[in-house]
Amino acid sequence: MRTTLTIDDSIAAELKKRSYETRKSFKHVVNETLAAGLRQSTPPKRKRIKVRTFSLGSPLPGIDLTKANQLAGELEDQELVRKLELRK
Repeated sequence: MRTTLTIDDSIAAELKKRSYETRKSFKHVVNETLAAGLRQSTPPKRKRIKVRTFSLGSPLPGIDLTKANQLAGELEDQELVRKLELRK
Protein backbone atom coordinates (compact mmCIF):
# COMPACT_ATOMS: atom_id res chain seq x y z
CA MET A 1 0.00 0.00 0.00
CA ARG A 2 1.23 3.46 -0.79
CA THR A 3 0.72 6.24 1.76
CA THR A 4 2.24 9.51 2.93
CA LEU A 5 3.60 9.89 6.47
CA THR A 6 5.02 12.82 8.37
CA ILE A 7 7.98 11.54 10.39
CA ASP A 8 9.90 13.57 12.97
CA ASP A 9 13.30 14.67 11.69
CA SER A 10 15.16 12.78 14.43
CA ILE A 11 13.30 9.54 13.67
CA ALA A 12 13.84 9.94 9.93
CA ALA A 13 17.56 10.48 10.53
CA GLU A 14 17.76 7.30 12.64
CA LEU A 15 15.87 5.32 9.98
CA LYS A 16 18.19 6.63 7.25
CA LYS A 17 21.21 5.72 9.39
CA ARG A 18 19.91 2.16 9.85
CA SER A 19 19.18 1.96 6.15
CA TYR A 20 22.76 2.93 5.35
CA GLU A 21 24.28 0.60 7.98
CA THR A 22 22.23 -2.45 6.96
CA ARG A 23 22.33 -1.67 3.22
CA LYS A 24 18.55 -2.03 3.07
CA SER A 25 16.19 0.38 1.42
CA PHE A 26 14.64 3.12 3.53
CA LYS A 27 11.21 1.66 2.78
CA HIS A 28 12.33 -1.78 4.00
CA VAL A 29 13.78 -0.36 7.23
CA VAL A 30 10.59 1.63 7.91
CA ASN A 31 8.42 -1.47 7.35
CA GLU A 32 10.65 -3.64 9.57
CA THR A 33 10.62 -1.05 12.34
CA LEU A 34 6.84 -0.62 12.23
CA ALA A 35 6.29 -4.39 12.21
CA ALA A 36 8.63 -4.86 15.20
CA GLY A 37 6.85 -2.11 17.10
CA LEU A 38 3.45 -3.61 16.40
CA ARG A 39 4.59 -7.06 17.55
CA GLN A 40 5.88 -5.64 20.84
CA SER A 41 2.90 -3.50 21.70
CA THR A 42 -0.20 -5.15 23.04
CA PRO A 43 -3.46 -3.28 23.47
CA PRO A 44 -4.26 -2.47 27.10
CA LYS A 45 -6.77 -4.73 28.79
CA ARG A 46 -10.06 -3.04 29.39
CA LYS A 47 -11.28 -2.94 32.95
CA ARG A 48 -14.70 -4.48 33.35
CA ILE A 49 -17.30 -1.95 34.47
CA LYS A 50 -20.03 -2.94 36.87
CA VAL A 51 -23.13 -0.79 36.93
CA ARG A 52 -25.33 -0.96 39.98
CA THR A 53 -29.04 -0.54 39.40
CA PHE A 54 -31.66 0.81 41.74
CA SER A 55 -35.41 0.57 41.65
CA LEU A 56 -37.06 3.93 41.12
CA GLY A 57 -40.46 2.61 42.01
CA SER A 58 -43.58 2.61 39.91
CA PRO A 59 -44.61 5.59 37.79
CA LEU A 60 -47.31 7.88 39.07
CA PRO A 61 -50.88 7.05 38.05
CA GLY A 62 -51.72 8.39 34.61
CA ILE A 63 -48.11 8.35 33.35
CA ASP A 64 -47.48 5.97 30.46
CA LEU A 65 -43.75 5.28 30.20
CA THR A 66 -44.16 3.91 26.68
CA LYS A 67 -44.78 7.53 25.67
CA ALA A 68 -41.77 9.00 27.49
CA ASN A 69 -40.87 11.40 24.66
CA GLN A 70 -44.39 12.79 24.64
CA LEU A 71 -44.24 13.24 28.42
CA ALA A 72 -40.85 14.97 28.16
CA GLY A 73 -42.24 17.32 25.51
CA GLU A 74 -45.24 18.19 27.66
CA LEU A 75 -43.02 18.87 30.69
CA GLU A 76 -40.75 21.04 28.56
CA ASP A 77 -43.74 22.98 27.24
CA GLN A 78 -45.04 23.54 30.78
CA GLU A 79 -41.64 24.86 31.88
CA LEU A 80 -41.46 27.19 28.88
CA VAL A 81 -44.92 28.58 29.64
CA ARG A 82 -43.90 29.08 33.30
CA LYS A 83 -40.78 31.02 32.28
CA LEU A 84 -42.73 33.18 29.84
CA GLU A 85 -45.29 34.02 32.52
CA LEU A 86 -42.50 35.17 34.86
CA ARG A 87 -41.35 37.75 32.29
CA LYS A 88 -44.72 39.56 32.29
